[in-house]
Amino acid sequence: MNEQKFQGYRRDNGRVGIRNHVVILPLDDLSNAACEAVANNIKGTLAIPHAYGRLQFGEDLELFFRTIIGTGSNPNVAACVVIGIEPEWTARVVDGIKALGRTKVAGVSIERHGDIQTIAAASRQAFEFMQWASERKRETCDVSELYVSVKCGESDTTSGLASCPTVGNVVDRLVEMNATASFGETSEITGAEDICASRAATPEVAEQYMKIFTEYDAFIKSQGVDLMGSQPTKGNIRGGLTTIEEKALGNLQKIGKKAKFVGCLAPAEAPKGKGLWYMDTSSAAAEAVTLWAASGAVVHLFPTGQGNIIGNPIEPVIKLTANPLTARTMAEHVDVDVTGILRREMTLDQAGDKLYDMMMRVCNGRLTCQEILGHREFVLTKLYRSA
Repeated sequence: MNEQKFQGYRRDNGRVGIRNHVVILPLDDLSNAACEAVANNIKGTLAIPHAYGRLQFGEDLELFFRTIIGTGSNPNVAACVVIGIEPEWTARVVDGIKALGRTKVAGVSIERHGDIQTIAAASRQAFEFMQWASERKRETCDVSELYVSVKCGESDTTSGLASCPTVGNVVDRLVEMNATASFGETSEITGAEDICASRAATPEVAEQYMKIFTEYDAFIKSQGVDLMGSQPTKGNIRGGLTTIEEKALGNLQKIGKKAKFVGCLAPAEAPKGKGLWYMDTSSAAAEAVTLWAASGAVVHLFPTGQGNIIGNPIEPVIKLTANPLTARTMAEHVDVDVTGILRREMTLDQAGDKLYDMMMRVCNGRLTCQEILGHREFVLTKLYRSA
């Protein structure tokens, strides 16, 4: 029987995290330097620089705010200092985080103050938040309170045969335990979209998924391009996946054999309840995990074949592989080795036990390989060019 309790951080809105970050969050690219200066001043805080936030509009702007606000309110974040060039949009992010039930958030703007004054004010606030966060204590939480995201990267033949099914084995367990999970990667389901739709909990959810997929497919066709080299990637092809259909069939192994997905989410949108959810995400690893972290996911399960090394600033990424070459040559990136499946030394259930155990250890505080190595990739999804 898998352990169903872990020691997590319960936030003021009742949600549970497994990390206790004090984040210095830039509203826009102009504020990156100030955020990094504050993080340098106040040890233990975490700056999350990024490239966007200026002259965006429409749905692109709404996605930007949803992602930034979601990042600042993720349960793995204890407190957040927002720095922006303009006071109005800085206040929008602060107010958005507060609206999600988080109280330890403050904002500072650079206009009419300059970097030095802004950095000083933000540093004082970060200092206060850091001392407060340092006294937060872990408490006993149930697996049903977890929100786990899943995505694969640099897949090969071993992914679909072993490491993705291992994740699926754990996803089935999580759903049975009334936890929340999410999968996505819209382009990587190409060729298996009918199978994906058949895993929807209701006809309405299947229809919603097919609408998202069809709109994506129509956009690709409207560009008049061939995705070969992008989907599947050069790494996928080197690993033996010659078509997107092969890749898609392996990818879907991550959702297990029994779980049905109960709804569809826009990028960075938080699930509306328990169970398995589909999110419309890019297949680019850092970009997709950024969206899931913004939606509130607190731990990510990431099978890799050829060896993908990305992490995330606030959501720990657990890497597993069934490729013996990757397990040997990139051991410092691999949290869970399931190569025994293909040698018939390990059953799928045993591999699932191994991954589930590692997930619980990470929830209790164990650092992932990517956290230790300093992989903090944070990549915003942009829908179209700026004004």
